[in-house]
Amino acid sequence: MRLGPVTLRNRIVKAATFEGVMPRGAVTDALVDFHVAVAKGGVGLTTLAYCAVSKGGRVSPHTLVFTNDLVPDLRRLTEAVHAQGAAVAAQLGHAGLVGSARSRHRTVAPSPRFSLPAMGWVRGATRAQLDEIVEDFARAARVAEAAGFDGIELHLGHGYLLSSFMSPNLNRRRDEYGGSLENRARFPRRVVEAVRRAVGDRLAVWAKFNMADGVDGGLWLDESLELARLLEADGHLDALELTGGSSYANSMYLFRGEVPLRELAASQGRLAGWGLRLLGRRMFPRYPFEEAYFLPYARQFRAELDMPLILLGGINRLDTVERALAEGFELVAMARALLREPDLVEKMRSGTSTAGLCVHCNKCMPTIYSGTRCVLVPPAERPGARA
Repeated sequence: MRLGPVTLRNRIVKAATFEGVMPRGAVTDALVDFHVAVAKGGVGLTTLAYCAVSKGGRVSPHTLVFTNDLVPDLRRLTEAVHAQGAAVAAQLGHAGLVGSARSRHRTVAPSPRFSLPAMGWVRGATRAQLDEIVEDFARAARVAEAAGFDGIELHLGHGYLLSSFMSPNLNRRRDEYGGSLENRARFPRRVVEAVRRAVGDRLAVWAKFNMADGVDGGLWLDESLELARLLEADGHLDALELTGGSSYANSMYLFRGEVPLRELAASQGRLAGWGLRLLGRRMFPRYPFEEAYFLPYARQFRAELDMPLILLGGINRLDTVERALAEGFELVAMARALLREPDLVEKMRSGTSTAGLCVHCNKCMPTIYSGTRCVLVPPAERPGARA
């Protein structure tokens, strides 16, 4: 499969999942091992999750920030993945309403708003700040190229900054960046163009793109389809990875399946844990798991767009992959299934397995604070375990 200038050995992508092993934003052996495991396990491409373009764009102090001084450590990761025959991408983003409102490097949003993930009021970005963030994305893209990444995934989903600009619920601006659909798309389109200009045709560039926010008054298909058409017409992206939900307001819309409230509360501090026990059912509504649950929405995009599309969302079975490819999706992304079995793609290729073992309990969610993992995998069998 060709993705922009990159040839992938197959059509399976390891979707970005925050790895949780980057203390104070450091590239660790555990982070390298995490991606080597899925590369060795057969994926065509693995994605280094949520790399901030600035300190103000972090989701936590333990977020990688793509600056030049990180290049040697990042190159160690990319070279290790390449040695296993897979490609590797960096997911670049700015946290926006999912960042911190209290740190010295404060986050920003389209409009002033209280954010529970940010633990305070987040200020609306000025035009000058938006110009600076555009340059931050371009600079981070150049870091990715210098570090040997094959591609860049721009995070235009899940309520992060670029996604929130497109949302009619979150963007209440009255200048050229708010109001009409074209205005709300202006800032994300600027970022996409700046990143493409920064790396030219040397790297693949695609976007993780929200089809629906999963909240009242949020982005839905009627507008997200038109936004996708604008991005396709701009010609700067090699693909769209189709997703939905909001880390700001409704993360279970993305995950589906069981809600591990007890484990989530235990992973937090005392105050946040108490709040989760009290309000968790409202904050994390339950959506029954269905195989390929985003496929009905994604079909609308396949019917409207010519550009390559990556199908995401609850893909665990080989027949699901084959059906998606038969329907015209160029690539299929897997996440939780590969946490459970990093070698699932190789098992499918060799004919020893046709379905993953993931039970959709979502108990991997709370582990992002201590090293993202499937809790059903014994410690001795986890990536990087030493005999």
